Amino acid sequence: MRASWTPASDRSEDVPELPRPGCEHVRYGNTGGQPGHREGAAGLTTHAPQAAQSVTLPASLDEAVAALTAMPAAVPVAGGTDLMAAVNKGRLRPAGLVGLGRINEIRGWQYQDGHALLGAGLTHSRMGRPDFAALIPALAASARAAGPPQIRNAGTLGGNIATAAPTGDTLPVLAALEADLVIAGPDGATREIPVSHLLAGREMLGPAELIGFVRVPLLHAPQVFLKATGRTGPGRATASVAVVLDPARRGVRCAVGAIAPMPLRPLEAERWIASLIDWDGERGLAPEALAAFGEYVAAACIPDQEGDEQLPPAVLHLRRVVAALARRALGRALS
Repeated sequence: MRASWTPASDRSEDVPELPRPGCEHVRYGNTGGQPGHREGAAGLTTHAPQAAQSVTLPASLDEAVAALTAMPAAVPVAGGTDLMAAVNKGRLRPAGLVGLGRINEIRGWQYQDGHALLGAGLTHSRMGRPDFAALIPALAASARAAGPPQIRNAGTLGGNIATAAPTGDTLPVLAALEADLVIAGPDGATREIPVSHLLAGREMLGPAELIGFVRVPLLHAPQVFLKATGRTGPGRATASVAVVLDPARRGVRCAVGAIAPMPLRPLEAERWIASLIDWDGERGLAPEALAAFGEYVAAACIPDQEGDEQLPPAVLHLRRVVAALARRALGRALS
C-alpha cells in the first residue's frame, strides 16, 4: 500500500550509511548504562542496558521494521513530542532510535473502498488543513486542537495512537469513527485491528511491529469534536467529546476522551438518542432532548458511587463539563 504525498524538502544530515540501501545509521557515545525502553500503547517496557545509543533513519516502512527486528530495544520515533519529553525528564533512556520521519509512504493518504487510508506519519498540522477537514472534519478539528504550532508541526497520528495518552485529542475521534489500524510486521506481514482494541489493551503491538496506516470510513455526514482544557488557548484536554452521525445505519456514535485511560463509548446513550432522530426529515431535536443526551453520556462515563456516598466536587464538575460538551457536540452535528 502506497499513499500519495508530495514530500517536503528533506534536511541534510551528515551521517554514514548502513549497507542496507536507503537507511542511515548514526552511533552515539556511552549512555551511562541506563536501560532502554520500547514505547507502545501500553506504556514503557524496560529492556537490558546497552553501552551505545544509535539512530537509524529508514526510508521505507519495511526498512523500519527490519531495523526494529535487528535491535529490539530500539524505540520508533516520529515527531517525538511525547518521547523526548520523557527523555528530558529522565524517565526514558532508549538504547536506540528508529526515526520514521523520512518514510514518505506513511505521510499522506489515499482513498480505498469507501475509506480513507491515512498514513501514520501524518502530522497534526497536515490533518488540520481545509482539504483534510473536508474529508474527515472531526479528525481535522482534533488535530487543530492538539497544541501550539510546534507540537502540531511535529506530532503525528501514529504517535498519538501508539503513545495512547488519555489526553490524546485524535483518540476519541478515531474511536467514534470505529477506525482500524494497519500494522506492519517482519517479513512484509500486515494485519488489521480496531483502534479501540489497541487503546483498551485487548490487542498489542508485537515485536518489531509498527502502525503503518489508519483506515477510517468515509461517512459523508456531520461529525464534531469539542474539548475543554481548563485554560485559554491550546492545552491538554480535561475532557473531550467526539460525535459522529451515521445516516446510512441511522446511528449516532459518541466517544469521550481524557477522563479515563482510554476513550469511552456510551453505547446506550447512542442508541437512545438515535431512536429520537427523524433520519428522513430535518434531524432536529428539542433542546430538552439534547440536554438529556448530555446528562446520559456524562452519567454513563462518570457513574454515581454505590450507596449514599456523593461524588467529590471536582468529579461532579467534570461530569457537568462532559454533559455540556456532549450536548453541544450533538447539537452542532444535527444543525
